[in-house]
Amino acid sequence: MPPKRRSQTTSSSARAAKKAKPAPSSESSPTPSSSSHTLPESTILKPYDISKVYRLLEPGPVLLVTTSNRDASKSKTDSEHTYNVMTMGFHMVVQHSDPPLLACVIGPWDHSYKTLQETKECVLCIPGADLVEQVVDIGNVSSAEVDKFSTFNLTKTRASEEIQHGAPLIEECLASIECRVHDRSMVKRYNMWVLEVVGAWTNGAREEKRTMHHKGIGNFVLDGEEVDLRERMVKWKEFQDDDEDEEG
Repeated sequence: MPPKRRSQTTSSSARAAKKAKPAPSSESSPTPSSSSHTLPESTILKPYDISKVYRLLEPGPVLLVTTSNRDASKSKTDSEHTYNVMTMGFHMVVQHSDPPLLACVIGPWDHSYKTLQETKECVLCIPGADLVEQVVDIGNVSSAEVDKFSTFNLTKTRASEEIQHGAPLIEECLASIECRVHDRSMVKRYNMWVLEVVGAWTNGAREEKRTMHHKGIGNFVLDGEEVDLRERMVKWKEFQDDDEDEEG
């Protein structure tokens, strides 16, 4: 959860002081907890705490991220590898292709952070809605404490040769996306990693096709009825595969 920020004063003396000197930079400006403005034309819309807007926008689906410390130059047995899997909800699509890029937030508080720094590889796995309780439980413990794959009955599957350090696919997930770190320039400031997709795999045998979306406070929304509006989205035809099922 994002750190709490100080509330911005709205007193007349503070406003006068603001006029008397240049506005501070965005880095030093305190963030108001909610809008201090009113909406004279609406009695329906209410102020919302801006430190909690991630609860409105937090993307889905919730992911499981795998990493491994395997050294590609050395021969190790499977038991000598350290396999990590973590739950992650802050992510986004950055670029469609050439190359396809994704971004996610993984910080020093995550056990997988150090492994990602060292290997520059991970796999983003998309669990089905039937795994929602396991996904929450995975997020409650560290891979430094337990073997999450055996504890939560997840099946590791070796990734393609594009992944050199052993980050596995998860067979029970709807899809697994193999990634290499593409850009680390925002890691120090925002813990944001830009990842290049180097491979992707889907599991068409899964009966549960729905994904889960975290609303930021421990409550989840599961996918409902799918509405197909591909014919209506005439501006974005280049990104559609009308004759191909989404799962390939």
